[in-house]
Amino acid sequence: MRKIELHPENPQVRLVRQIVDILNDGGIIALPTDSGYAIASKLGNKEGMDRIRDIRKLDEKHNFSLLCASFAQLGELVHVDNKAYRTIKALTPGAYTFILQGTKEVPRMTLNKKKHTVGVRLPDHKITQAIVAELGEPLLCSTLILPGTDDALYKVDDVEDAIGESVDAVVEGPVGLEGATTVIDFTPGYPEVVREGAGDTSLFE
Repeated sequence: MRKIELHPENPQVRLVRQIVDILNDGGIIALPTDSGYAIASKLGNKEGMDRIRDIRKLDEKHNFSLLCASFAQLGELVHVDNKAYRTIKALTPGAYTFILQGTKEVPRMTLNKKKHTVGVRLPDHKITQAIVAELGEPLLCSTLILPGTDDALYKVDDVEDAIGESVDAVVEGPVGLEGATTVIDFTPGYPEVVREGAGDTSLFE
């Protein structure tokens, strides 16, 4: 496991490229986001996906999330109607995960098997954005919530202690907010808050 420390405001390009090389080689990383740490791999990396599932002890019903660099990129991955579009536009970038029907751009193995849904995130975090931008495509991720717990890890030392031996790199940097993302599910035809987390939910009350 490598530990790579990035500057929170101006992530060093050389180090960002090293992280992207690890992802391109099939590796998985733990990285800070705007709401706690997440574990991530390249989209379409089945072994990486299985390793993330194993770390978090997830079943096949779990909605993985795609970390996106822009709203345009997000729009290529999920079907967004006008109502969802306005809501997502108003809340991004921010500490939210939105669950929507995936498009053909998303590998089938990444989608929820029954609902064909996937989570999408547009994080307000310079380190996350730098990695996704350098990779040139969305990152497959899952919030780093350990089995049997409810909260995302947000201290790099805790991440190292918990999963350091299970990932290829831990990216060191501050998280935006402590706690997991707020999850909004649009598949019922209206926005439903399915997990209250770091993102403000007052818009849905």
